[in-house]
Amino acid sequence: MTKLPIEREFAFQIMDVARLLKTYADQRARQFGISKAQWMVLVRIDRHEGVKQSELAEMLDLQPISLTRVLDRLAENGLIERRPDPNDRRANLLYLMPAARPLLDQLSVLATDMMKTVLEGLDARTIERTLRDLGLVKDNLRTAIGRNAGQPPSNEPDLQKDLAS
Repeated sequence: MTKLPIEREFAFQIMDVARLLKTYADQRARQFGISKAQWMVLVRIDRHEGVKQSELAEMLDLQPISLTRVLDRLAENGLIERRPDPNDRRANLLYLMPAARPLLDQLSVLATDMMKTVLEGLDARTIERTLRDLGLVKDNLRTAIGRNAGQPPSNEPDLQKDLAS
């Protein structure tokens, strides 16, 4: 087996950790009868009460139709409500219903417990350093994406193909 250069191994590790964390969050969220996607939507609405549905889709990097399905389910369960935007007849603003508060409290405890498990064996200094380093990686990616935003898609490198080679 050929050993990858450290830079590409870094990318693989980040993608693997993200995928595994999503899987773990989805498993744990099921005990409350919701999905990881519903959990993330509730948290974002809690942080940005009154957010437009289109803005939330962008925040979560979800296709509007996918978000609509998640919102439909949350609304059916009495956890969120859509209100018409007084400044834009086509838009809805999203708000939490009172029933969402106890669930969010339980999910907060769950998140703390999950991260205790995930970060086991790492000390606070290591976690802080990793957060700083990942913040720099995220800034570098945002800059690169911004630079490439004006280029046609055919000029963008195929990350999956590049990582596989």
